[in-house]
Amino acid sequence: VQLQASGGGLVQAGGSLRLSCAASGHKLNMGYVGWFRQAPGKEREFVAGVHWSWRGGRTYYSDSVKDRFTISRDNAKNTANLQMNSLKPEDTAVYYCAMRREYGHTPSPADYNYWGQGTQVTVSS
Repeated sequence: VQLQASGGGLVQAGGSLRLSCAASGHKLNMGYVGWFRQAPGKEREFVAGVHWSWRGGRTYYSDSVKDRFTISRDNAKNTANLQMNSLKPEDTAVYYCAMRREYGHTPSPADYNYWGQGTQVTVSS
């Protein structure tokens, strides 16, 4: 399984970006997909997550991005997207998508089996 994250870039505060995570190498129709981010000098933190197909695609968000970010999935295209609105300078980080084979939400990076390479998001003030 390979995950490819894309869509990062430079944006002004208040702007929007849309990240995409494409899975290849295996047809994914189960498990859980999460987006994480890691700023310089900080630990990797959970941002948002969604089940691929079970539980009706229930979503989860960290408190810091709730009501600003929206995660969605497209099972036909094997992609998971993260729409980021009202971006703030503190959202600046490298963003990673990750997948775990088991169902069930978890914010712990250690519980994920596969990781994408990361995409840089920079929000200027």
